[in-house]
Amino acid sequence: MAESIQDRKLHIVMFPWLAFGHLIPYINLSNELAKRGHKISFLLPKRAGIRLQNLNLYPHLITFHKLTIPHVDGLPYGAETTADVPGSLETLLATAMDELYDEIKSFLENLKPHFVFFDLAHWIPELAQQIGGIKTVFYLNVCPAAAHLPPDKTTFMTSTAAELVKPPPGYPSTTVVLRECEAKLLSFQFIEYGKGLTFCERVQTTLTGCDAIALKTCREIEGTFGDFAATQSEKPVLYTGPVLPEPKNESLEEPGLSNWLQKFEPGSVVFCAFGSQTILEKKQFQEIVLGLEMTELPFFLVVKPPEGTNSVEEALPEGFKERVKEKGLILDCWVPQLKILRHQSVGCFVSHCGYGSMWESLALCDCQLVFLPRPPDHLLNARLMEHELKVGVEVEKDENDLFTKENLCKAVKCVMDKDSQIACSMKENHRKWKELLSSPGFKSNYIDNFILNLHGLLD
Repeated sequence: MAESIQDRKLHIVMFPWLAFGHLIPYINLSNELAKRGHKISFLLPKRAGIRLQNLNLYPHLITFHKLTIPHVDGLPYGAETTADVPGSLETLLATAMDELYDEIKSFLENLKPHFVFFDLAHWIPELAQQIGGIKTVFYLNVCPAAAHLPPDKTTFMTSTAAELVKPPPGYPSTTVVLRECEAKLLSFQFIEYGKGLTFCERVQTTLTGCDAIALKTCREIEGTFGDFAATQSEKPVLYTGPVLPEPKNESLEEPGLSNWLQKFEPGSVVFCAFGSQTILEKKQFQEIVLGLEMTELPFFLVVKPPEGTNSVEEALPEGFKERVKEKGLILDCWVPQLKILRHQSVGCFVSHCGYGSMWESLALCDCQLVFLPRPPDHLLNARLMEHELKVGVEVEKDENDLFTKENLCKAVKCVMDKDSQIACSMKENHRKWKELLSSPGFKSNYIDNFILNLHGLLD
């Protein structure tokens, strides 16, 4: 009897960029593939492997191959991921990753997998072609499909920070394009990211050489943008769906947090979080805490100590702690974000709008949503959520590119006003999207179809 496609098991190598924001989505996808019997060889730094071991739900099928990241002059000794270096040194980390070429080549020659999934290791497609018989998939999992492919260098170099970025021909929306064209976006594309290579050149080489692009999204939300990416890149675009871990109906185990949240009425607490990488300037930090205070609602802020400070407490505005007393809680440590978002007392999530937080807030909680995006990719996420999905509000910046306390307070009060037609409309839109994304079989069907499409690339 002929073997069906569903019965044919794949062997996939995962080689994500050296950042936990990339590693974790890769392990989440690996779990979904291993759940269906496919074999995964996961390349990652040694210490990262130890930290992520508990996320490996199928250790008999997902094997961690731990890499020793080469030392590059200028990098702190022992640096393995972006968590170990400031943003200014990421280019050296990219150089260190590129120096793994020979080790990865030997590994792939011995293993001969069906696929390599990768993102910023731009040399993977050419290496796979040299070895032969290996397909490469660019797995885009940290920004939306709405991020159109970068224009050519001439377009950027003839632009100024004051100009508007015009959508390329055929782009399916004018609402999610970066209209301010921030100077940092223009400069970031062409900073060195690895020895003798700009970030833009790295991504363009990746897109040109890969066999397919995989998007961590679904057609219902970003299908028009995915179709545009397929047209622009002339590559197959495959959808994995949101690839979110199943939420568990567990109570918040941290007694201090649980007891604090329980003091407040259901749906009354504002939870604000900036992710594991964001470090705010002191002035911006103070504007945000003052804005949360101005709402007169109980609030819980999770943020790293601001630049130039040793702790969150020393950066607080004068008299702030005495004024908010028990009504405001500020922590600079890891917290179980999803459990907090699903706590009955939390009614609003003020998010930095990283891609992981975007999906968690959209698919796994009922909170009203406010966005404080800073990097360009987070800005695109916020525009997608506000203008395309209409589920939240982006906080406006002032002429100095800063969020002000007044604008933050205004946005929170807008979504928390139960008598507001706008707030009710956003809440209803959010409910509909969550209902779709959590409907029976929705996520599993995406993964099943994704695997079928991978088989199609081999035929």
